[in-house]
Amino acid sequence: MAKIKVKQVKSSIKRPQNQKRTLAALGLHRIGQVVEHDDSASVLGMINTVKHLVSTEEA
Repeated sequence: MAKIKVKQVKSSIKRPQNQKRTLAALGLHRIGQVVEHDDSASVLGMINTVKHLVSTEEA
C-alpha cells in the first residue's frame, strides 16, 4: 500500500472542534510536524477535512 506524508502548515487555533480532532487523529500537534500514513480511504477523508491546514506528498 502506498504511503502519504502529511505536514501541518497552519494553526488549529480558532478552528471548529471537528477539525482540531481530525488533526489530532492524524497525529499532528504543531506546525511543521510531518507524519506518514497509509494511503487509505479513511485517511484521505480526514486529510480532505483539514486540507486548508495541511500539505501532502507521496512518500
